[in-house]
This record gives sequence, structure tokens and C-alpha cells, in this order.
Amino acid sequence: MSHLDDLDEYEAELELGLKKEYQAVFGLFRYCVLTQDATYLCNKLDLQYVPQPSYPFFHVKMEDVWVWDKNRPSRIIPRAEVYTSGDVTVEELRGEGDEPHLTAETLAERIGEPLSTDDDL
Repeated sequence: MSHLDDLDEYEAELELGLKKEYQAVFGLFRYCVLTQDATYLCNKLDLQYVPQPSYPFFHVKMEDVWVWDKNRPSRIIPRAEVYTSGDVTVEELRGEGDEPHLTAETLAERIGEPLSTDDDL
């Protein structure tokens, strides 16, 4: 097997792991935000349209964010801001006041990792 085959297999494993994680965490978030560069899941969203003479401009602020990126060691971050003149698609996954259907324990079971306790620290 060549090094390129090994690299392709490694990339495929990362992509599969990312897809499984996305399916596991999807229910924890209120919004799905799609830009030309990335996909985000978040619970708090502020989308500002800033008119420009020649093109539209969007400023997206998110809190409690999961980022679709297989190369990140941690995909969950507290805040993210995106500035773009490209398309932004926002999907509301659940209404305000609706609680997520997943708990931390259920999430840990779905991704196959034990939930850490204070004793583990």
C-alpha cells in the first residue's frame, strides 16, 4: 500500500468520525448555519446584514458552537464570528424554549465515550 493510499484511508476515517459526531450532537443545538466555507451548529445566533454598494455583507455571531472541521482537536467552542459576502443559510432546528432532546449522558453513549466525572480530573 502506498503512502497516498494510507493518507486517503486516514482522511476517510476522519470524515466518517466527523459525520458520526455531527449526527450525535445535532439534537443539542438550536440553529444550523451554513456558509460557503463551513457548517456550524449553535444555540445563540445574531445575524447582521450590512448593505454595501456592490455586494451584500453578513456578520454572523454565534455562541455555544460546534464547527464542522475534521482537523480540529475540539469542535465545540464558546463563540465564533463569521464575516462573509457569500450566501448564509440559517435553519432553526427547534423553537425558543424547546429543550434539547439529548442529555450529556446520552451524547456520551452515542459517540461511544464515557462521560468524565470530577473524580477523573
